[in-house]
Amino acid sequence: MPGQVHKHHRVAHVLAEEIRTGVHADGSRLPGEHALRERFGVSRTTVRQALGVLGEQGLIETHAGIGSIVTFDGTPLDQRLGWTRALAEQGTELTTRTLRFERIQDTALAAELGLESSEFIALDRVRRLPDEHGVSLEFSRVPAVGPLADLVERGLDGGSLSRSLAAAGRVPESGEAHIAVAGLDAPHAAALRRSPGESFLRVAQVFRDADGGVVEQVTSLLDPSRFQLHVRTGRGGHL
Repeated sequence: MPGQVHKHHRVAHVLAEEIRTGVHADGSRLPGEHALRERFGVSRTTVRQALGVLGEQGLIETHAGIGSIVTFDGTPLDQRLGWTRALAEQGTELTTRTLRFERIQDTALAAELGLESSEFIALDRVRRLPDEHGVSLEFSRVPAVGPLADLVERGLDGGSLSRSLAAAGRVPESGEAHIAVAGLDAPHAAALRRSPGESFLRVAQVFRDADGGVVEQVTSLLDPSRFQLHVRTGRGGHL
């Protein structure tokens, strides 16, 4: 299964670069599934997974898909890279500090997500600008099952949670988000080095695999003067 993961990410990467460089113009249609299977020498499932990744990145539209594109100061971020690296490629340097990385028990979250096990990997991170002002505070929760059960002991693959999930065959195919504006409480303000009560975007997301299993639940606090969320709904075929 991990080989399949790498295949569809490779296909998605190639197509994404072609879209960004204008090979596939805005409004044009990508080649059909059969043509893509022939071109890349992969299965229909791999092609569909690759198209799903492109949909999540906001590069194509799907029949009923809903995708969210995170932007920083109005510029879309390539979320495949992770926010820190994506911003660095735009010339914005962020420092990322891990506040927590451990295995925890959270029965309330397990019940909310409909999971039998209440064991999670908790990864909390804050990202700051060079002036030390925090722009994001993220609380990731990953079910501590299967090959991810000992993730804390092994450490993140290359320091990346998304890479660690992909290596374990845990690839998100869909997601849902709840977005609100909330004032920072004292602990969150301290972590961000901001003022208590300051308004931040609160984005709670659940990412699921192709079978509906929970891959990750993440709650992010984002500086609304820096971050925006652009939501797109798809109609018709792949574009």
